[in-house]
Amino acid sequence: MSDFTKMSKEELEALRANLLNEYEDVKSKGISLNMARGKPGPDQLELSMPMMKVLTEDDLLAADGTDCRNYGVLDGLKEAKELVAGMINTSPENLIIYGNSSLNIMYDTVSRSYTHGVLGNTPWCKLDKVKFLCPVPGYDRHFAITEHFGIEMINIPLLSDGPDMDLVEKYVSEDESVKGIWCVPKYANPTGIVYSDQVVKRFAALQPAAKDFRIYWDNAYTVHHLDYEHPAQILDILSECEKAGNPDLVYEFCSTSKVTFPGSGVAALATSKANIADVKKSMTIQTIGHDKINQLRHVKFFKDINGINQHMEAQAKVLCPKFQAVLDVLEEKLAPCNIASWNQPKGGYFISLETIDGCAKKAISMCKDAGLVLTGAGATYPYHKDPKDSNIRIAPSFPLPEELREAAKILVLCVKIAAIDVLLNK
Repeated sequence: MSDFTKMSKEELEALRANLLNEYEDVKSKGISLNMARGKPGPDQLELSMPMMKVLTEDDLLAADGTDCRNYGVLDGLKEAKELVAGMINTSPENLIIYGNSSLNIMYDTVSRSYTHGVLGNTPWCKLDKVKFLCPVPGYDRHFAITEHFGIEMINIPLLSDGPDMDLVEKYVSEDESVKGIWCVPKYANPTGIVYSDQVVKRFAALQPAAKDFRIYWDNAYTVHHLDYEHPAQILDILSECEKAGNPDLVYEFCSTSKVTFPGSGVAALATSKANIADVKKSMTIQTIGHDKINQLRHVKFFKDINGINQHMEAQAKVLCPKFQAVLDVLEEKLAPCNIASWNQPKGGYFISLETIDGCAKKAISMCKDAGLVLTGAGATYPYHKDPKDSNIRIAPSFPLPEELREAAKILVLCVKIAAIDVLLNK
């Protein structure tokens, strides 16, 4: 297959006719495939099944004697804090352990800021304007939270080592209505980018115009390496903020949702002592405590960060063939056409495909009609508005490798047709 951008109009039209015949054949097969969300497959979930047997009715006491069947321990078991602290490379004293969902913590954190303010500052609901910075392409559920609260979202380009920090610094230092920024610092969703040391240090050294500005540091993929020979490392944002004289600047979120069972993991917030005290004022009203039995189950199963790393290495062995199945098809069938590019992720859950401008929406729609469900067009941008209509997020974790090869071929076919239509209309 030759370079589409160098083909004549007649060549493109002939090729389009052939590809449309191929597309109609695919549609007639009644295929049903899904690469829409980063959902662990059954083969990954099986790796965590021994966790269900680590507790017995005689083994439900925490290390300090707390009966995990009962109320209490608002901010989580000490040993659970130690386990999670090892996972995100911070101190147990910085942590509050919650329930199963870090997304829930993020929502609560925005909601609390909106209704009650941050560390005594004016609640956002009483302000004329509240803005958030959004590195793009990014995580659709982050953007959904801020949109839900009517917060204005500002696109920040995501570069190879993290967000465009010149822009971040300018907005944060000059505009008091900018109250936060969404970040996925390691194996970012969907691009797989890892923030460099310099970017982390620049975040820690921010001088916000707003006293209640916070970095929403969603460290969702901290242990989700695909390349276990060369795992990515990032600086601990909390200690960097402390060094920079900004100890209260960050809320860090994490969970074991894609480490163990997505619906039954353990989630946590890591932040400063002052922020923890502020959060706990609301927590004492909101809950008497989260699921300590599940916290204990995770501690007994993993024991420490070494146990987590061994478990995640086993997960990587399941995931790598799935990612490779998609990447192989893209390389073989799409690379020669010069109409798209994609990342080679070293971790996380996604492949980010960039088509030539104006193709993503049509390609995704065609895939759906052919039986392949992908993340909706524009989802990786605030308000579902991809300014170039070019980003397609691929989630290879759930299907089997042979299903992924079939799905990738359908995606490639649809991208080719959409790209030809763009080129013919130039």
